[in-house]
Amino acid sequence: PRKFTGRKEKKRDYRRLWQVQIGAATKAHEVSYSAFIAGLKKHHIDLDRKVLAEIAQKYPAIFTEIVKAATKK
Repeated sequence: PRKFTGRKEKKRDYRRLWQVQIGAATKAHEVSYSAFIAGLKKHHIDLDRKVLAEIAQKYPAIFTEIVKAATKK
């Protein structure tokens, strides 16, 4: 069972890491993580946390546009 637990923990750990990375990137745009995720869902922007975290790190200009799209009224 330890191997099974390890695989589950790994998934949890990565999800937390992505949330922290996205949260730091959205904070730079003065938007909270929860408001950003809610905005993505509201505007039907279907990008998962793994992809968002990677875009935030490697392509900040594109991430800025995603934040704008998610937070527009």
